[in-house]
Amino acid sequence: MLAQTPEQQNPDRIWIKRWLPAIFWAIVIATFSTRAFTADNTGHFLIPLLHWLFPQASVQTIERMHFYVRKSGHFTEYFMLSLLVLRGIRGGRRELRLAWMAITLLAVACYASLDEFHQRFVPGRTPAISDVFLDTTAGAIALLAFGLVLSLAAQRHRNTTG
Repeated sequence: MLAQTPEQQNPDRIWIKRWLPAIFWAIVIATFSTRAFTADNTGHFLIPLLHWLFPQASVQTIERMHFYVRKSGHFTEYFMLSLLVLRGIRGGRRELRLAWMAITLLAVACYASLDEFHQRFVPGRTPAISDVFLDTTAGAIALLAFGLVLSLAAQRHRNTTG
């Protein structure tokens, strides 16, 4: 009988190794949905920073920039979540299946919906269906980018070996 690796001896260890980053990131996203990260609270430090960076900008411009910084945060959070969920689903396999991408996007959309639903009960937060669309779009763009990078890497490998 062949000796088993520690991962083969404990399949839970593999699962944790694969999924812990996605779980951790989901917790980070949930933290950003708390009262501590309302627009008013982030404005206390972002608006002075934006005024310092852009001293000639009007108040309206600074407020618009604050809005876009917050929305780019949504985009970044769910872009990363999508990649981490896909990592868990792929489980170390090199190939990429369309079904895995679809499941990942569905998971991202569900988590974004759950996050917005949660915000309904948080004082100072307002749920927005547009945020669910933004978050899901970020997840889709992450999957497309990952698929493109993987495809280009495979093509480059074929060109150098054949």
